[in-house]
Amino acid sequence: MQWTFSLEELPEIAKDFWKQYGSKKVFTLEGPMGAGKTTLVKALCAAAGVEDTTASPTFSIINEYNYRDQEGKIRRIYHLDLYRLRDEEEAITAGVEDTIYQDAISFVEWPQVIAAILPDDTIHLELSVLPDQKRQLAEAGTRNK
Repeated sequence: MQWTFSLEELPEIAKDFWKQYGSKKVFTLEGPMGAGKTTLVKALCAAAGVEDTTASPTFSIINEYNYRDQEGKIRRIYHLDLYRLRDEEEAITAGVEDTIYQDAISFVEWPQVIAAILPDDTIHLELSVLPDQKRQLAEAGTRNK
């Protein structure tokens, strides 16, 4: 799957994303600093129905958001930013492994540090910066290693 979009088009892209990946749980987000990974997660949270203010988890490492699914059940979305973590052991100590194996959705920025512990069905996404303030979001597969 692949989308090319401007910031103004992002809410519609987020809705389309959930139609495509609604049953998936763990997503990695790769792209250069400033590509819009956190902005994308904010839009995806809004499209899922999160009403809380979303923010970058750069310093907290893991942010948790709640929303109600179609049956009215409260569900969780985790947004992880692993940029500051040195290695897999530090990630496990921070609770990353526990988080990504819960019955919740997880978006993982800078996932290289935990590649070996990601679930096999993880969806790997790449966000690229294009000319004219456009972005491209593309699925890069489901293999972890």
